[in-house]
Amino acid sequence: IDNNQPEIVKFFREQEFSVLIISTLKNCCDIVIAKNGKTAMIEIKDGPKKKLTPGETKFRDEWKGQWNLITSIKDATDILGYFE
Repeated sequence: IDNNQPEIVKFFREQEFSVLIISTLKNCCDIVIAKNGKTAMIEIKDGPKKKLTPGETKFRDEWKGQWNLITSIKDATDILGYFE
């Protein structure tokens, strides 16, 4: 897992999101978050220059729901509007 994952998971839980950590799955994403009947798949990277693996890229490209790349608490804050 990326070094910032615990901080980002904590942030979402403090915002009353359900958080499912799935970072051990291959070719997927790191966490699933949900609030107010909406769900998003979240890929966490610990810096904007970190690249997606080929499996992560394939997952992103084929996923038909909400998917976000988050590198910081600011990124996490930026997607809160989707869940209102």
